[in-house]
Amino acid sequence: MKENAPLKLVYITPAIYSAGGIERVVTMKATYFAEEYGYDVTIIVTEGKGSDSFFQLSSKVKVINLEINFEELWTCSFIKKVVVYLRKQRRYKKLLTQVLMRICPDITVSTLRREINFLNGIKDGSRKIGEIHVNRINYRNVENSDSNWLKHIFAKYWSGNLIRHLQKLEALVVLTEKDREAWKELNNVVTIPDPLPFEPASVSPQTEKRVIAVARYSYEKGIDLLLRAWAEVESCCDEWRLDVFGDGDRTPYEVQINQLGVDKTRCKLHGRTDDVEKEYFSSSIFVLSSRFEGFGMVMIEAMSCGLPVVAFDCPWGPQSIIRDGEDGLLVENGNPSVLAKGLLLLMEDDTKRKEMAVAAQRNVHRFSIDKIAQQWKCLFDKIVT
Repeated sequence: MKENAPLKLVYITPAIYSAGGIERVVTMKATYFAEEYGYDVTIIVTEGKGSDSFFQLSSKVKVINLEINFEELWTCSFIKKVVVYLRKQRRYKKLLTQVLMRICPDITVSTLRREINFLNGIKDGSRKIGEIHVNRINYRNVENSDSNWLKHIFAKYWSGNLIRHLQKLEALVVLTEKDREAWKELNNVVTIPDPLPFEPASVSPQTEKRVIAVARYSYEKGIDLLLRAWAEVESCCDEWRLDVFGDGDRTPYEVQINQLGVDKTRCKLHGRTDDVEKEYFSSSIFVLSSRFEGFGMVMIEAMSCGLPVVAFDCPWGPQSIIRDGEDGLLVENGNPSVLAKGLLLLMEDDTKRKEMAVAAQRNVHRFSIDKIAQQWKCLFDKIVT
């Protein structure tokens, strides 16, 4: 980095056009670094040709779309997928190399997608950092039940090279200490949590007898476990209600509600909300039923709005956020009955719930963007000096 010149920072991530957690974190940090630190920031993406950033992005941040369209692979058979992938990967390597050689950044941050296979070999002069947003066991995981032997061979080959690529990075940034401990082969792992995505204008008054969950309707988010827990809660408490908000197919969960005999007037499954703060303010407890979480940004959102959290103690996010018994409750992972007991404890004890709500709002400030950005700045300064 030239003396007195702003640090030149490049992020590489698949897309910023959708409403995902990585998209939110990358655009938030890029905006902060450009606006507050004066960094020269560029985001390089491969997907979403012609689409704008879903989340607010500073006009000072440049976006370059290489238009690779790896999303085409979603509709391919496995054999065709391999052929198309190799062709697209060659093009990606060529174009990304050209762009990085032109920009000559001081630091390149990858969200560890397809470029990890060749990024370290690009001689653009930048220091390379990887940031990973899931725990190790679920990073590019191939289900043991998958019978496709070609897929297993491909996955084994990829996994064999992964550690070698990660060892060459200046740093691998993970979200929790448990994640750091999981990468035992590496000595370059640094823990930096995700930042709180907003500063709420208000907090929940803790008057609404409402539990809220915000999650995709997908297996890992454990909505099926939540509904089983709610069936037990509902039989013991006739005043509270549950509202779930998220993207995805609700159909199997609506079927489950019918099978469980749950009261549909007190348990509702909604699509994604455009005003999540409003939903937090009109709730009194946040519940997280995930089977695993890389971090759990929805938890810190809810806590900042004055909601105590009841969560499965799943790998690894909740235990790095919740101070059990102080600002929320951690319960046995995957056990709906214990989750139900945790919810009932806070529903039936107004004093405890309100004390935890105050503690949640206080404790979550350690994840403010100012504090998290400072941790990243320290890492950047250490690497480029």
